[in-house]
Amino acid sequence: MRQRVLKYQTTVLRHLAVPGLALMIGIGSALAQSGTPAPDQSGKPAANAADAAKDSQRKTDEFVEAAQAINGPAGNPECVWLGRRVVRLMWRDDLDTAFRHLDLYDRFGCPGGHVQATFRCLTRFGAQIDDKVQKSLDDRVHACWINPSAQPQAAAAIPAPAPSTAGNAAAAPAAAPAAPAK
Repeated sequence: MRQRVLKYQTTVLRHLAVPGLALMIGIGSALAQSGTPAPDQSGKPAANAADAAKDSQRKTDEFVEAAQAINGPAGNPECVWLGRRVVRLMWRDDLDTAFRHLDLYDRFGCPGGHVQATFRCLTRFGAQIDDKVQKSLDDRVHACWINPSAQPQAAAAIPAPAPSTAGNAAAAPAAAPAAPAK
């Protein structure tokens, strides 16, 4: 009885071994082919590496600028990174994610008032932010993070229009209150 069971087991194993081996070879070759593609000869991967290096250097410079401009914990790199992220998410109306990041921001001991002041600053510059250009929002958030009391220059540069009567004689009486008729 035992011999028949062993003979049956080896027969089953032989029948399963061939498809199993083919499956393992197929999976192995598929995994080998799914690695990172070789860089093409057009030079694009080198350009992407250069862009990534410039982006990394820009971020580092922004953190250094924030640390020099802001005294206290709001200038710490973790506070700068999380705080600016919270403000961007709030601007895009992703409040759930913004509040989760704000919890992290608070957990690092970063000042919540700085986020409020930065968002207030960002709302003053709302007309200058182009939603189609990602960099315009990022640059404005960073500028407001560095100086939350910044004011839009376009509004300050345009003087209030003075009433002009040159060439229009009817404008002067309209500006002055009319005397009662007798």
